Amino acid sequence: MTSSFNVNHVAGYEQLMGRWSKRLAPLLIEFGGLSDGERIIDVGCGTGSLTFALPKAANVREVAAIDVETVFVQEAQRRNSDPRITIQEADACALPFEDKHFDRAFSQLVLHFVPETAKAISEMRRVVRPGGVVTAAVWDHYGGLPSFRMLWDTLAVNSENARQARARYFAQQMMRPGELRQAFIDGGLLEVEEAELTIRMDFGSFDDYWAPIAAGEGPPGKFIASLAPEERPQAEAAVRTAYEGGRPDGPRSFAATAWASRGGVPA
Repeated sequence: MTSSFNVNHVAGYEQLMGRWSKRLAPLLIEFGGLSDGERIIDVGCGTGSLTFALPKAANVREVAAIDVETVFVQEAQRRNSDPRITIQEADACALPFEDKHFDRAFSQLVLHFVPETAKAISEMRRVVRPGGVVTAAVWDHYGGLPSFRMLWDTLAVNSENARQARARYFAQQMMRPGELRQAFIDGGLLEVEEAELTIRMDFGSFDDYWAPIAAGEGPPGKFIASLAPEERPQAEAAVRTAYEGGRPDGPRSFAATAWASRGGVPA
């Protein structure tokens, strides 16, 4: 499996996205459901935002977490102190588990980066027992992430390359209303439901917002890194102006919404 998400350093990823996925995890668990004694698989675990939230939500029997990025797996393993949790490097499209082993599968903020989404959903269905539940969430890049839309719209005003990058960012799969739900239905899951899960992204300052992007993390950082050295200060100044919004630099809070779907595995 390939992934369209780029990561350079764990600390940068945590500042760009990990801290927000920690906030989203309890909402996704509540939506997907969880009971004591269950076996869970976390597909695309990253640094463990959802993985480590699962045993806090219920007295689960097992959590098996996988990710394709070595740096994520190593960091999640370093953080783990729970014997019920195992973390390994693996492909979401070829899960290294037996059929019907788990009671539930979760995937948080991953499927829009997996080119073969249908295969990943099929694999989650395969490893979950009949009557079990598959749950996933992806960000609504187009309408639900104003902190990132602010950046792309600002840069796109004077740059054709930014306009093209913005178009690719907004056109990622699973982003539109009902798209994830339809993928679950097409994947043979039953009684599929969709929900919008919203958190707040709270930044202490523009530097808090900009630092991981300047370091090249995620799609915005990848674009900034592609600019010529003389173009980067201009881009930073433009985005700073948008962030400050005519007020002194300081804390800013943005809503962030993800599309979530859950569906049952047929008998």
